[in-house]
This record gives sequence, C-alpha cells and structure tokens, in this order.
Amino acid sequence: MTESRRDPTATTTTVDAVSTAVPDHRQAVSPPRPVDEQFTPTDWSLFVAVASIWGASFLFIDIGLDALPPGVITLMRVGLGALALALIPRRRTPVRPADRSRVLVLSVVWVAVPFTLFPIAEQHISSAVAGLLNGGTPIFAAIFAVALFRQRTRGAQLLGIAIGFVGVVLVSLPSIGDGSSEALGVALVVGATVCYGLAVTIAAPLQQRYGSVNLMAKVLALATLWTTPYGLWQIGDASWQLGPILAVAVLGVLGTGVAFALMGDLVGRVGSTRASFITYMIPAVALVLGVTFRGDEVVALELVGIAFVIAGAVLASRRVTVR
Repeated sequence: MTESRRDPTATTTTVDAVSTAVPDHRQAVSPPRPVDEQFTPTDWSLFVAVASIWGASFLFIDIGLDALPPGVITLMRVGLGALALALIPRRRTPVRPADRSRVLVLSVVWVAVPFTLFPIAEQHISSAVAGLLNGGTPIFAAIFAVALFRQRTRGAQLLGIAIGFVGVVLVSLPSIGDGSSEALGVALVVGATVCYGLAVTIAAPLQQRYGSVNLMAKVLALATLWTTPYGLWQIGDASWQLGPILAVAVLGVLGTGVAFALMGDLVGRVGSTRASFITYMIPAVALVLGVTFRGDEVVALELVGIAFVIAGAVLASRRVTVR
C-alpha cells in the first residue's frame, strides 16, 4: 500500500495536518521515503526519543511539584524551552505582518494557558491520568478543524470524534467520582487539551510557512512574557531542591525545546503521516512512567477510555478527499 499524493482539492482533518505540519527546522529537506519502506535505526531512535520526551512531561511536572509551585514550574519550562530553541542553528524567517496576530494567539492558547493549567491540575490528579486525558488532543483538533475552517467531515471521521469523546468521558469518570478536588484537576486538563486542539489547528499552516522550530521559538519567547508575572508571584513559595529543579529543567530544555527539532527531523525523514503516530504513544508513555515511578493508580475504566480515545483519534485523523 502506498501513500497517495495530496489532491489540490483534498481536505484533511487537523490531526493529520498537525502532526503534523512540522517541517524540518532546516527548511530544506529531501522528500520523505516511501511509506512502505521500513524505519531505519535512526528513524526509530527519533520516534522513541520524541514519544518518550513528550510522554514523560507529565512525570516531570509531578516531580517538580514536590518542591516548586505551579507558577514557577510553568515559567521555568517556558523560559528554558525558549532558550533551547533560540540556540538551535536554523534559517530564521521573519513573520509576515498578517500572521503576527496568529502567533500572538498561539503564545497564549498553545503555551501560556495550557502550560499553566497542567501543573495546577496535577496537584489534584496523578500524572498518569493527566497524560491519558491529554490523549484527547487530536479529537479536539478535528472538531476545531470543522468549526473554524469548515473542513468537510464524514463517515469514519465523525465516528472517530464520537468515540474519542466517549473515551475522554470514561477516563474522566473515576477521578470525577473521587470528589471535587479530582474533578477540578480533570476539568483543568480537559481545558488545556481543548487549548491544544485549537492551537494546532491555527499552527498547522504557520508551521508549513515558517518551520516548526522558528514558529515555536517565537511562540515560547512571547509566552515567557505572559507567564513571568505568575511565576514571580509564586517564587517565594519555592523550595529549591535539586531533584525537582532538574526535572523541570529537563522538561523545559528537552520537552519544550529540543523535542520540536527532533520531531522536525523525523517528519523530514519519514513523512508527517507515519510521524503522527507519536501522538498515540504519548498517553501510553505517561501511564507507564506514572505507575512505575510515582505509584499512580489507574483503574480499568481509564484504560478502556484511553483505548477509545486512541481509536477515535486514528479514525478522526483519516484523510478525506473531496472530488
């Protein structure tokens, strides 16, 4: 089976466009290899590295909370990520005036708001549950693609959105049933995931135009400004212990910085369709790490729910060609 070329009139859900539309940060790459060609060891190394880094983000946040308040974690994460991307050699493309407002919006909905919500949420729910709920991002991205860009959605895609929503509900139910504190944590993560879904919808064409690293570098630089007041307000509550500080440093430099460059390399090597399966690996990585290193408890209903979410995301991300 070979990957078909995109028809000029083709319409895709944003899950496929996102995963996405991450061009190589060098902005001049050779075409991806045929879809039926096996991954090389380098391809697998990039795939596993990105899935592991992004899946471990929830664990690093949880460790950071042992000594640092949420605002400090967010500021360190965003600031270190911005610094890491600023140091990566690349061709720098100025943002067109017409796109500046979109970049500004992305700095809020892609970084400032969700990166603030996750540490607050993980004060109420485990890192494993947070990672599982984050698996709903492709579902919300597909919904925003339809709502904002009038992309035609039918058949398997509609079924995927419905199944994905059922999955999010199933993952949420056990925590909601545990009390108002856990319910708040679930609501915050779902809110952050909705922000991600909106952000990737807006970001896809900008990533194609400027490159993933160029765009994210600008977004993180702006988001550092927005998250500084909250971070400074809580800095007096921080306990500067080495372990949590290192966890947040890794979260910022690798998870918020370097991983975007690695993803760009992977997309350039194997194409966005095959690279997109990282999206479905992140909840599994978060689950394994949370249970292994933090003793997180996950009930059977949550596992069933994430299976629904992943199945729904796969269906919702299928390409639809309008003839």
